[in-house]
Amino acid sequence: MEITEKLEGLIEKAKGDAALKDRLLATRNSSNPVAEFCDIATECGFPMSVMDIVNQGEEFYAEIKRSTNGGGENSPDLDFQNDEYSIFMMRLSDL
Repeated sequence: MEITEKLEGLIEKAKGDAALKDRLLATRNSSNPVAEFCDIATECGFPMSVMDIVNQGEEFYAEIKRSTNGGGENSPDLDFQNDEYSIFMMRLSDL
C-alpha cells in the first residue's frame, strides 16, 4: 500500500471515529508531531514512518519541478514543498 493510500485510509477511519480524529489533531501540539502521528497511524493499521511522510512531499515537489518547462535549471523557482502532514491536518480539521 502506498503512503497516499494509507493517508486516505486513515482519514476515512477518522471520519467515523471522533476519538481517533482528536488524537491525530492533538499531534499538532506534540514536540515531535510527525513521529507521534506515524505512531498513531501504525497503531490503526496504516504503518508509516516519518521518512514516508517526508519522502511523499519531496517526491510530489520534484514531480512538479520536473514537469515545469522541462525541469532542472529551466524551471521557475517553486518556493514551497508539499507537506503531507500539514495537508492531512487541514483535511482532518475540515471533517
